[in-house]
Amino acid sequence: MTPESLQWSTNALEELYQYLDKKNTKAFIILKNGRIAIEYYFDGFSANNPWYWASAGKTLTATAAGIAQDEGLIDINHKVSDYLGTGWTSAPLEKENLIQIKHLLSMTSGLDDSTGDNVSPENLQYVADAGTRWAYHNVYVLIQDLLEQASGQEWSTYFNSKIKNRIGMTGTWTELNNLSVYWSNARSMARFGLMIASEGKWDTDQIVPKSYVQEAVNTSQQLNLSYGYLWWLNGKASFRLPQSQMQFNGTLIPEAPLDMFCALGKNDQKIYIVPSKDLVIIRLGEVAEGENFALSNFDNELWKKINAVIP
Repeated sequence: MTPESLQWSTNALEELYQYLDKKNTKAFIILKNGRIAIEYYFDGFSANNPWYWASAGKTLTATAAGIAQDEGLIDINHKVSDYLGTGWTSAPLEKENLIQIKHLLSMTSGLDDSTGDNVSPENLQYVADAGTRWAYHNVYVLIQDLLEQASGQEWSTYFNSKIKNRIGMTGTWTELNNLSVYWSNARSMARFGLMIASEGKWDTDQIVPKSYVQEAVNTSQQLNLSYGYLWWLNGKASFRLPQSQMQFNGTLIPEAPLDMFCALGKNDQKIYIVPSKDLVIIRLGEVAEGENFALSNFDNELWKKINAVIP
């Protein structure tokens, strides 16, 4: 598609490109009705260049967990110890056994979020009972380990066979600061977004159960209404942010459509999905302003520019 055929504002589109360039963007894509309407690259970047997803890639792990559950390999309502054995944290055993896979998916493990990214047992300290405290924590990455245990395959092998190869993505997992980070080109990120926007379906192939996708992109607990299973949700009455126990009233990104949900990665890696407008929007690049872990002021300002383009 073209912006002109969709009757989008081409004048506002030029302003959008200038803003994206100013904010250190490498790649920007808008899919409308499953087709590329806008695809733009900056600073010598191209459609073939890979870039890191950062925490936007958390959603890849959440999606793989849904597939594994459908295959009967795991049950997200079972405790993590069923798959990793006891002693995977430094919490007392009775507290560790409260932590289910669902708590890792919803950021409610109750483990200390102030000890850094290291997910070795000595660094996973008890703070509160699972399900009683929301805190953004990279302990979610242990879902990859338990999927290895449950499937008998390396994480990347399982991911490639169940998601990457089935929807034609490129990309690789790399270790960065003790975390598994995904790198791909922008179109691969758009493919993943499109599959989620289609409620887990790719062409005629149901990659992820529709019911699981619906569960993942809706409020997963009552502590942070704006969080699903590693997905951020717009349009809720309140939200919490990484490295804080404060609750903020209002919607996550006021300028974005209320039904929008998104994958947000460190330093402004973005997947926005808007069901009501059949939009998937991708942004990859350097940090737009100050370093951030998920949400930033850039999100709201970017949506002001997008709204000027799309009626």
